[in-house]
Amino acid sequence: MGYRNKTYVIFDGDEDMWAYAFMKGWKQNKNIDFDFHDAHDLNTITNASSEENTKRKLRERFSGAKQAVVLVGESTKNLYRFVRWEIEVCQTLGLPIVAVNLTD
Repeated sequence: MGYRNKTYVIFDGDEDMWAYAFMKGWKQNKNIDFDFHDAHDLNTITNASSEENTKRKLRERFSGAKQAVVLVGESTKNLYRFVRWEIEVCQTLGLPIVAVNLTD
């Protein structure tokens, strides 16, 4: 097993991409003390990918993760196909999970 130093970020790709983009922007900003090794940098998933192929690539991302962050927006609780599956994988792997509430 390789070195696990990545943060796996779970979020609603349709509604909460802005929050993930903020995290990436903070990481790039030299005036903000915020850093993380993004597990999403390991591979690319196209929207045309099948569910099976997408989950295979997500499993590859988990291979280097030491923790997960869940960005919880308005519709996150309704996402079973990937978000719930990703959370269940984290639990199976024993990864610590931090939830971030994006709503008021």
